[in-house]
Amino acid sequence: MNEHANGAPEGSAYDWYRRAVDLLERGDADASLLLLERVLAEDPTSRTALEARARALFDSARYAEARAAFQRCVDVSPDDDYAHYGLGLSLWRTQNFRQAENHLAMACVMRPSRPDYTRALTQVRATLAARRTAGMPLDGPIDSPSVVGRSILGIDTFVAEYPELHDPSPDA
Repeated sequence: MNEHANGAPEGSAYDWYRRAVDLLERGDADASLLLLERVLAEDPTSRTALEARARALFDSARYAEARAAFQRCVDVSPDDDYAHYGLGLSLWRTQNFRQAENHLAMACVMRPSRPDYTRALTQVRATLAARRTAGMPLDGPIDSPSVVGRSILGIDTFVAEYPELHDPSPDA
């Protein structure tokens, strides 16, 4: 990427945005973030740049930052199904399962034809059900010795409820 004498990349904010999205789609979320920060410095209200930045943060495994970025997208545009989906995934990754369920359910209601939305909601609900059954906290990490001793993340409960998914091989 060529830069001007002041350190800014060549082209307009729109050019930077297009390059950032291209980088994001090719899997280079960190490089995309650099350009998106430039775009947002020029236009802090750009909904498309805000969403792309949230996606790049998520793809960079910066889930707490992605959660805040997707929350901003939801605040700016509460009727944006993808913003709710991204916020739900970010909340899920930061182990805020109950809030994740709410946003993923909202995304599913807004766009019921999206199987990725439905799959994510189903998985979060399964996590919540397993935690309830195992008597575990519904949110947050499982790090208490008394909780870990009973069942790690509800795996024992999951196997009991879905024995067809359990591998009965002797190595298991």
